[in-house]
Amino acid sequence: MSARKQGDGQPEDGGATAGKRLKIAKFSEDPEKKGLSRRLKDAEISLPIVYGTIAFYLGRKASESQSHKWTVYVRGATNEDLSAVIKRVVFQLHPSFNNPTRVMEAPPFELSECGWGEFEIAISLFFHPDVCDKQLDLYHHLKLYPEDESGPQSTKKPVVVESYDEIVFPDPSEAFYARVQNNPAVIVPRMPAGFNISAPVAPENTSERERGDTKDHPLSQWFMNFSEADELLKLAAARQQPFMEMIYEN
Repeated sequence: MSARKQGDGQPEDGGATAGKRLKIAKFSEDPEKKGLSRRLKDAEISLPIVYGTIAFYLGRKASESQSHKWTVYVRGATNEDLSAVIKRVVFQLHPSFNNPTRVMEAPPFELSECGWGEFEIAISLFFHPDVCDKQLDLYHHLKLYPEDESGPQSTKKPVVVESYDEIVFPDPSEAFYARVQNNPAVIVPRMPAGFNISAPVAPENTSERERGDTKDHPLSQWFMNFSEADELLKLAAARQQPFMEMIYEN
C-alpha cells in the first residue's frame, strides 16, 4: 500500500501541504490468511483522503491554558464516507492531554480539543481485514496561529491546514474489490468485459454511509476544495488500459 499526496497552495488562513509518494509493503503473505481471498494481481484500488486541522481562537473566552478550540480529522477528498475502507483511526496527541491516545471506531473520524500550543499529531489509519493488514501512519502539525500575525487574531476565521493524499492498494483482494466497486469514495480499475466476481457481495447499508460522510459537517464551509486534484486522479485512472487478463494469487 502507498499514500500518494497531491495538492499545493498556501491560502492565508493555513494551507494545503504537498508531499511525495510513500510506498508501503503489500498485504501479508501469512499462509493462514493467504487462501481466504484471491487477489487481483497488477490492479490498484485507491482512496483519496484529506486530513488536517481547523483551529478557532476563543477571543474573550481564551485563557492562558486554553486559547483555541481545534478539530483534527480524516475525511474523504469529496466528503464521502471512508468507512468501507478505513476501520478505525487513532490520533496520538501531545502527552500533556488527558488520554492522549484517542481511538475513533466509526466515522466521522475526528476529535475536538482546546489548548494553547502547537504540536505534531500522529494519525494512524487501520483498515478492514480484506483491505490491508498493515496500518498507515500520517503526521500533521497542529497550527493555531495564522502566517500573518500582525493585529489581533480573528475569532470568526479559523486557521485551516489540510493535506490531500491518495492511498493506493496494489493487488487488492477480490473481496475488497467486490465491496467497493460502486462506492463513490473509492477509485477502482476498469475491468475487462465479462469480468465477474464469483463471491457473493453483501448489500451496502446506504443509511450508514450517509451518516458517515462529511458533506453536511458543521465545519464543511472551512474545508478546502480538492476537487481539481481529485478530478485529475480520476482522469489518470480512466486513461489506464483495462486489464486484458486477470491473474489471481491464492
